[in-house]
Amino acid sequence: MRSRQDLVESFSTFLQFEGDRSHGWTVDPRLRRSMTRQLEQESQKHLETTFWALYWHQRWQNAVAQEQSAQGASQASGLSTISANHLNAHVQESCYWAAQKTASRFNYGISDCFQMAIAQFHKILRGFDSSQGSDFSTYASATFASLIRETLRQRQEVDICTTWGLLRKLSKKRLVESLQMAGLGAHCIAQYLLVWQAFKLHYVPVQAQGTRKLPKPDPSQFVAMAQFYNRERGAQLASDTPKIAADDIEPILLAMAKAARSYLYPTKVSINAQKGGQDSEFIDDLTENNLTETERLSPMEALVQVEIVEERQQQRSQLGDVLVDAIAQLDAPSQELLGFYYRDSLTQKEMAERLNIQQYTVSRRLTKIRKTLVKKLAQWSEATLHTSLDADLLSYISTVLEEWLQQRYSKAHEFDKTLS
Repeated sequence: MRSRQDLVESFSTFLQFEGDRSHGWTVDPRLRRSMTRQLEQESQKHLETTFWALYWHQRWQNAVAQEQSAQGASQASGLSTISANHLNAHVQESCYWAAQKTASRFNYGISDCFQMAIAQFHKILRGFDSSQGSDFSTYASATFASLIRETLRQRQEVDICTTWGLLRKLSKKRLVESLQMAGLGAHCIAQYLLVWQAFKLHYVPVQAQGTRKLPKPDPSQFVAMAQFYNRERGAQLASDTPKIAADDIEPILLAMAKAARSYLYPTKVSINAQKGGQDSEFIDDLTENNLTETERLSPMEALVQVEIVEERQQQRSQLGDVLVDAIAQLDAPSQELLGFYYRDSLTQKEMAERLNIQQYTVSRRLTKIRKTLVKKLAQWSEATLHTSLDADLLSYISTVLEEWLQQRYSKAHEFDKTLS
């Protein structure tokens, strides 16, 4: 894949695939015009990728905040779309390299992995926190890799489960998200959930059958489900909700399973797809915005932005020092495991075979190592950034750690290849 050479290209082009290979970059004209206008307003010393990534993310955050207020909603909507798409373009390379690394490890297509990840770009936008000293593109790279692995795990579950096994394994949260994605309203979802509750209660398969290849419930179980539904509907649903018959249960359960499969294993839509009758437009609408002078950064605002970037870079350097010291304090076998996993991209099975130990032992050791490093980062964050530890912060620290480890060991690998 050819790397992009300048800022305008980095924030306005999207990767194309031909089969499973990258096939160059496609320019989005409106993003190119938007980025060009912005560059014309800034002095050369501000023309850094980290600055513009932070700039567009902050503009996206501000626009989203405006959308939630009564004033300026329509204009803010356009700004949030433009800003988000600039960032989407910016992380295309990060997504590609995450997809390539994960695809080689799981024997999966690069283009498939790429689309799995880029379809969840909204999670990058919402999850990134510039106050934690992370760079947007490197944060995206680590998060994309995690998203691909989670999607592959879900796909495996979806593929190997029968309808009835899938419905038993689904969590309520996943089922609700699936039904919402299918376009069902709140009242209809409540009815479906009550049917699902009846299914979970009355369909109790024989233990020897396992949990994935479960057979269809028998007629008596469908009758029991309908009876439960009709008995509970008065307490859990609207008073005018009609009764259902045993014959109605199976179609509803099948519809739920179909919605779940579509949600967990969506049909791939090419990121290069064009709209009907248009030659060079992407699927997403990009609102054209002729930014006014007040919407552009003032010199003072630009200076503050640069100072923020410099502060984040300094924090990131400190974070790196903390982790280097923490890794140095690990025993030799633990350091070797990190190298196998992040530098050599070995699977846990391959590491177990090389070290002549069980795979679950490798998994436990890696988990213990990560917990040790997360604890070091958490202590540093409390002492340096004066942050209060909670579940969200610990989750973010774990992502930052993954990002840093991937970057550090990949650089070490490139250095080793240079010397050899």
